Amino acid sequence: MTEQTDAAMPIKFTDAAAIKVKGLLEEEQNPELKLRVYVTGGGCSGFQYGFTFDEKSSADDFVIEKQGVKLVVDPMSLQYLVGGEVDYTSGLEGSRFFVKNPNASSTCGCGASFSV
Repeated sequence: MTEQTDAAMPIKFTDAAAIKVKGLLEEEQNPELKLRVYVTGGGCSGFQYGFTFDEKSSADDFVIEKQGVKLVVDPMSLQYLVGGEVDYTSGLEGSRFFVKNPNASSTCGCGASFSV
């Protein structure tokens, strides 16, 4: 497990996302949960992002800690997310976690899938 702070991170975890995760973890009353971000094949553009809460992390996972919560990314997914940013938004369209990914050559209309 590789833990890093803001300096020289291959992916960013915004304050907005970290604060939302912190609130959700407080509701769940399980401090062991971490936000796992992953990439899988599928979606209308070839790959899609996934978000889940996970109690475990592997030795080769990349971990960022911010606001007292952790973001976890497996090595396979990290290669597609380098230079990206995990963020959270809440607005008229609803609330969601999302990835700003500079590696994506195209995305679908909802932003949940991408191609490289």
